[in-house]
Amino acid sequence: MKTLISCAYNMDNCCVELKFSDGSMIAIDTIAVENEIADNMYQRSELDYLIYNDPIGYADLILNGDPETYLKTVTEYKPWDS
Repeated sequence: MKTLISCAYNMDNCCVELKFSDGSMIAIDTIAVENEIADNMYQRSELDYLIYNDPIGYADLILNGDPETYLKTVTEYKPWDS
């Protein structure tokens, strides 16, 4: 079993990169993920928060979780009243 040795957001290529003890690496293209699953700026903001503050949580959500359900659960959308 390979062990995760690092996980970080790389601003140069907009990827969350996971490096494992066997030398393998996974790079998650955050822009492609946002384009596929985020319907509005509020959902993109939730994903951005994870990318910058909890890249391991972001990677786990994208690789093992259900990001659509997560975004519907945590996104607070309050339109301004005119």
